[in-house]
Amino acid sequence: MGKHFSQEYKEYVSKLVVEEGRKASEVAFELELSYKTMMRWIKDYKDKKQAKQSGEAYITPSELEKLKKQHEKEMQQLREENAILKKAMHIFTKNPE
Repeated sequence: MGKHFSQEYKEYVSKLVVEEGRKASEVAFELELSYKTMMRWIKDYKDKKQAKQSGEAYITPSELEKLKKQHEKEMQQLREENAILKKAMHIFTKNPE
């Protein structure tokens, strides 16, 4: 009897090959999957992707890292802006004597 994998797992494996450009044979070997089965998952994934072309429920590790880096840049910029505004507020609220 064969193994059964969730749809999320199939999509994750497909993204490794399709979107990260990894070799299907290497991914199949690493994850101990049948190459033929994995290629069917990839075909199904590509068909679904072409059909809807919007919204992703799952992201690959490299996509996650890109999002984290982008988030950190934005957070640093907001911290700097906040510090500038605090200094300006302090300057304008001083009581001249």
